[in-house]
Amino acid sequence: MKKLLIYPAIDSTRRDCIQEVSDQLTVCNAKDLSEALTEIKHADAFFGKITPELLAAAENLQWIQSPTASLEHYVFPELIEHPCQLTNMRGIFYDVIADHVMGFVICFARNLHRYIRQQTAANWQPIGGQAGKPDFVTGPGRVSQVDRSHLHLSDCSLGVVGVGSIGAEICRRAAAFGMTVYAVDPYTSEVPGVVEEVWLVDRLSDLLALSDFVVIAAPHTPQTEKLFRTVQFQQMKSSAYLINIGRGAIVDLQDLTAALQEGDIAGAGLDVFEIEPLPADHPLWHMENVIITPHIAAASTRVPERHLETLLENLRCFLAGKPFITLADKQNWF
Repeated sequence: MKKLLIYPAIDSTRRDCIQEVSDQLTVCNAKDLSEALTEIKHADAFFGKITPELLAAAENLQWIQSPTASLEHYVFPELIEHPCQLTNMRGIFYDVIADHVMGFVICFARNLHRYIRQQTAANWQPIGGQAGKPDFVTGPGRVSQVDRSHLHLSDCSLGVVGVGSIGAEICRRAAAFGMTVYAVDPYTSEVPGVVEEVWLVDRLSDLLALSDFVVIAAPHTPQTEKLFRTVQFQQMKSSAYLINIGRGAIVDLQDLTAALQEGDIAGAGLDVFEIEPLPADHPLWHMENVIITPHIAAASTRVPERHLETLLENLRCFLAGKPFITLADKQNWF
């Protein structure tokens, strides 16, 4: 018989789904910290928010399931050193966040973010052309101002920094639009059928120089914190766009703001920020070439069911002595 402690307590529907996994499982859904501290003493597994206090009281803990995909705010020194295995919720957001990224890409390519602003002012002004008289191509080799202001995606390149499940899906989505795709990652060597060679991170500067859109899909780790600073923005094309749906701490907010103000890059689509919420008086709010969403790229009706199934599948693996499906690297926070 194995014992799973859940804290903070979850709703009865999910608790019942967990109990149904095995009749060789005791589930304790702790209602408060006092109960959790008592019950964790003999718990074999834990789901919820572990703390140094709870971990210190555990005598037989073998597995911890984080309720989050990101671990930078979850792990702590004692947990890293503890022999228990840690799993997270990675892999449940891949298509949802990839859709969000392509939304940013299409908005920038077609200037939708600017047309929405013009709509509120009843302004019929084509971006790059004369109102009511768009200057389209009129002969071989003649490219109008309007044409240069609206990107043709199959002529564009997209570089992805971090090729986990989310980054790989972004690569696939971009390739479906006919874009040339580049990627860097310290662990992944290819995205089958899309990127034949995923470069190591030491080739980040090459990716930045080649890409019309640079997408950050990496986790927050000791290695990625403030990976993007002034030097990286200056290595990008001045016509390129930065998209960050990874972690805010990867991009130095002050340096990004300066790069946008100085024209080092053309714009940015941002769902995450070094400071959240982004302060109301921050200059980014008022930049026409910036699209801001409030850390909602993972929002989907599908996520709750995937969240529960990941927990249940890892629980089945634990009870059967099989490898976990989302085993995390505690040392590197992912």
